[in-house]
Amino acid sequence: MLLLVALNSHWVVAQTIVNGVIAEPLTSTPGDSMRGRAIVASRQSGLCLLCHSGPFPEERFQGNLAPELSSSVARYTAPQLRARIVDASYFNSKTIMPAYYRTDHLNRVAPKFAGQTILNGQEIEDVVAFLLTLNTTVQ
Repeated sequence: MLLLVALNSHWVVAQTIVNGVIAEPLTSTPGDSMRGRAIVASRQSGLCLLCHSGPFPEERFQGNLAPELSSSVARYTAPQLRARIVDASYFNSKTIMPAYYRTDHLNRVAPKFAGQTILNGQEIEDVVAFLLTLNTTVQ
């Protein structure tokens, strides 16, 4: 069953994680690794570098609260990465990583952001495409 919800003039397709993966892409357009890199490095959209470090020599301040991105993605496929970005709490209920594509059962969401995802489906596909470029083990 697919549940469609209109948010921020985007259609969000509810995704279910099954056996640790979201098998199907969130959009019909393939992810773009260059856009994904920009999202990951962005301190306004992806916010990944607040906690993670990665291959971003131009970024002076990178996080140390979470694993370095290249090592953390090394064992994951695209469906596994997609699931972790959509809702990391599925894998670890105490994670500090936000659910980038969920709008329900969230804590401390400012009223102006209620009902919105952090990233849209295309942005998640772009991030997955970028993370796969870091993954030299599984493609």
